[in-house]
Amino acid sequence: MRRLLVLGVTAAFCVGLAAPAPASSGGVLPTLARDLVSYYDFEHPVRGDGSLEQDRGRSGTTLALINGGARMRVRDGVSGRNSVQLQQVDPAVAGNDDWKAGLFSESGVPSLRAFNGAREASILGWVKMTGQNPAPNSNTADPADLYGAIGLAGVLTGSSDGHAVRALLELIQVGGELKLVALARRVDGEASQTFAASRPWQELLPQGEWVFLAATFDFDTGAMALYRNGKPLEGRYVAAGDPWRLEGEPEPDLASATDPRGLKIGGSYPQNTRENNPCTCRMDDLMFLDRAVHPWEVRLQHRLVSRTP
Repeated sequence: MRRLLVLGVTAAFCVGLAAPAPASSGGVLPTLARDLVSYYDFEHPVRGDGSLEQDRGRSGTTLALINGGARMRVRDGVSGRNSVQLQQVDPAVAGNDDWKAGLFSESGVPSLRAFNGAREASILGWVKMTGQNPAPNSNTADPADLYGAIGLAGVLTGSSDGHAVRALLELIQVGGELKLVALARRVDGEASQTFAASRPWQELLPQGEWVFLAATFDFDTGAMALYRNGKPLEGRYVAAGDPWRLEGEPEPDLASATDPRGLKIGGSYPQNTRENNPCTCRMDDLMFLDRAVHPWEVRLQHRLVSRTP
């Protein structure tokens, strides 16, 4: 038995005691189902604890709805009835009361072992902005200071403090502008690479509109891609040179052979030690895969569960 931090407290986590619930065939493209490590549709609370969400992917990794608990499920779903509401709660107070989701274990999360030594990864999901983003920075005294990023969804590294990621879909500062990005770190503790979308983020994520986003990562070739509503986005790689150290042996190049320390959704530090980069938004149908999905799969997945043409 391992100890896993969920909702900022320690809970028992028994590997292999419960089989993951299968992904609903109505909401997942069949070609994606086999490679879904984790899938959260926010329709399946853990029995007896509404602050926990069942994983519909193959790993069975339970997700914590942090600080807001069951109240974070709202009747505004894309493929079903519910989505998850994420938000900053009190920008005037330096604390860790923001509504976010995730899980964290300093020893690594065994159920996320598919990302241990992974060659590829993908993150897909629906996002709707529902308030001020970026949020006021509650860690500074200046009321005009805003966070420099808006947290969406990521897989942590095997040495993460709750912020560092192996694969991430987020909005961050690039060249002094906030941009929608795919960001990844192949080797724990080393440099990351970022692929930033060219279009203004406000055009990509307009207030009050559900948008389907996807990010793909190939740790062997260094290729990354972003998609919006099933279509690829133009962008650029931010770091020059070879930040992932892909040149030379051994081949193929893989992510670090460590279990991720968890997942973060709607902000950093899923162990709930501080507020950082909260997202006032709703999310639904979040998917974490251990391969880079094909462009046609992104297009068909969007079409399968689409509110937009």
